[in-house]
Amino acid sequence: MGRDKALLVFDGEPLLVRTVRLVESVAGPTTVIARPDDYRSLDLRVIGDDFPGAGPLGGIATALRASQAPWNLIVACDLPYLTEKWLEHLIARARASRADAVLPVSERGAEPLCAAYHKSGESAISAALARGTRKVTDGLQALCVDSIEPAEWKAFDSDGMLFKNMNSPADYEEAVARLSGRAKLSR
Repeated sequence: MGRDKALLVFDGEPLLVRTVRLVESVAGPTTVIARPDDYRSLDLRVIGDDFPGAGPLGGIATALRASQAPWNLIVACDLPYLTEKWLEHLIARARASRADAVLPVSERGAEPLCAAYHKSGESAISAALARGTRKVTDGLQALCVDSIEPAEWKAFDSDGMLFKNMNSPADYEEAVARLSGRAKLSR
């Protein structure tokens, strides 16, 4: 991307702020896992990663350690197409599940950065990190995972954009255009 994705502007606010507001609308108070100094100006609750350099798996472990809630909604900040209705459904599925994690599955595979994790999975994820595991899906191998298949989540996103993240300036431009209604919604 060439710059911090979290600070890309959508409708006049940084994407990270937009994402936090969305998550708070369905799950209540939200904590960002990042270097606190990077986002101090955004007035968000930010805590440092317990596993710096370990990637998203370290962030998930940190979030679970810091949380007192049984279920935790874990969302990457670079998913601009997430919706309130989808996140409400994901939370409802998690609360009804006996699994350690509830993950949607797309055509690319599991989507662990828009998922719900039970506090019970914290020790297994931390143990995977201690063994040197860095790939998120590998770090979840010891967990009982409840998958949400495309047939279910596509009811919230028929265009298949829900889990599309932004990795390039072109992705950002497309998201800005789509979300402002200037782009065609068909593929």
